[in-house]
Amino acid sequence: MNIRNGLIFAGVCLLTVLMGCGQRTGEAGLPESQEAKRLLQGVWSDEETENVVFQMRGDSVYYPDSTSMPAYFRVYADTLYIGSTARYHITKHTEHLLWFEGGDGELVKLEKDNADVDTKKVFEHDKTQILSLTDVLKKDTVVSYDGKRYHLYVAVNPTKYKVSRHTINEDGLDVENVYYDNIIHLSIFNGATQIFSRDFRKQQYQQRVPAQFLEQAVLNNMEYSSVDEKGFHMNVSVCTPGDASCYLIEHVISFDGQLTTELLEY
Repeated sequence: MNIRNGLIFAGVCLLTVLMGCGQRTGEAGLPESQEAKRLLQGVWSDEETENVVFQMRGDSVYYPDSTSMPAYFRVYADTLYIGSTARYHITKHTEHLLWFEGGDGELVKLEKDNADVDTKKVFEHDKTQILSLTDVLKKDTVVSYDGKRYHLYVAVNPTKYKVSRHTINEDGLDVENVYYDNIIHLSIFNGATQIFSRDFRKQQYQQRVPAQFLEQAVLNNMEYSSVDEKGFHMNVSVCTPGDASCYLIEHVISFDGQLTTELLEY
């Protein structure tokens, strides 16, 4: 290849790269549909109930529920992608109608609202609300064993550590909610003598709780169970927010302050 042809070839390659940079591609190299994105801009409501489902603005989806995080959206061919995991097959899409298969398998039928919705009122929250499952919770338990009295102090403290969980909302959409995790402190005293003192975090249970569950779970609570010759039995729950799914883990603290741990149930 001579110098002239080489320069032409390089110019064509550069032009191809520059053109490609201006257009995203999805599965199988399909280009993102900018026309579909344009038509999706606005507030969309359920055809039957007329309840607002979401607002498409720019590249993002906003929900009227202040606890649901905004998400990035895009359209490739006949599929609507929201966030990093959710995808919905579009069955009908015009300027004012949007039908697609929801995450629960049901057909979602939406229509665009132009004038009847007070957008400022529906989407008045400036920030997504991050949920805390508990306020600061302190428990003081007096236990007697073998003629001695013990005080057990448990404090459940909300933190600023965020836990993200995806759920299907009532409109059949995958939405992301964010919760604050907890740190739990346990102290045990015999009179003025401290036998045990420690902070518990959910990360220390990664050998007993599956990683996928633990990622979307919070350290929920710690309860006194019983006392025997082995020591004080304390039950810790690691739970999925907004769900009944929990792992129950037992800690046994001996009278000389030694800790043992066992998974009780799921």
